[in-house]
Amino acid sequence: MANLKMEALILTVGVALGGYFVKSGLDSFAAKDRVVNVKGLAEMEVQANKVTWPMTYNALGDDLPTLYNDIKKNNASIISFLKSKGIKDEEISISAPEVYDNQAERYGNNNQRYRYNVTSKITVTSEQVDLVRKLLNEQGELLKQGIAVTTSNYNVQYDYTKLNDIKPQMIEEATKNARLAAEKFAKDSESELGKIKHAYQGQFTINDRDMNTPHIKRIRVVTTIDYSLED
Repeated sequence: MANLKMEALILTVGVALGGYFVKSGLDSFAAKDRVVNVKGLAEMEVQANKVTWPMTYNALGDDLPTLYNDIKKNNASIISFLKSKGIKDEEISISAPEVYDNQAERYGNNNQRYRYNVTSKITVTSEQVDLVRKLLNEQGELLKQGIAVTTSNYNVQYDYTKLNDIKPQMIEEATKNARLAAEKFAKDSESELGKIKHAYQGQFTINDRDMNTPHIKRIRVVTTIDYSLED
């Protein structure tokens, strides 16, 4: 009988201790899983530091040698115009002319007045963004020489190539904004903000500020951070 009482007492104590440890473990597990996930945004507007300006024009005629001579002359005039405005030799490239033969095309329009339509392209690739933007408004001077360049602001491509220079600053700002959000959450939930458990740096995106100012770029990055919460 005494042995049965002792066994019952041991069993009761064991159950009680087991319950305590289970509760303690659950509390520890719950505390360990108390995490707030926040995002921090950083944005910056910068001016493009590289511009690509394609200048194209067409020459029509029936005699190819004459057309090629005309294109050579026109190309020289365009290059002279660009260099007189401050564009450097290394910033100018000339593409091979593209020839369209109306008579050679099986399904072409044989009622065309001229047999050949030759397209020539000169491309300016420069870091002198402000200068090129100014020349876009002055290219009408070429019309005085009989050269009708077909280009517009929509053909011009602007790029920003110095992202690495501003990455640290933007990541710092995004991280700071994420922490502010986490601190607000912790305060509202009557908790203390703990250490960073996980951090994820999002991709940087570069887009035009709007369709009317493609030379102004908007750069953004979103950082995602998991903070632990403590009582």
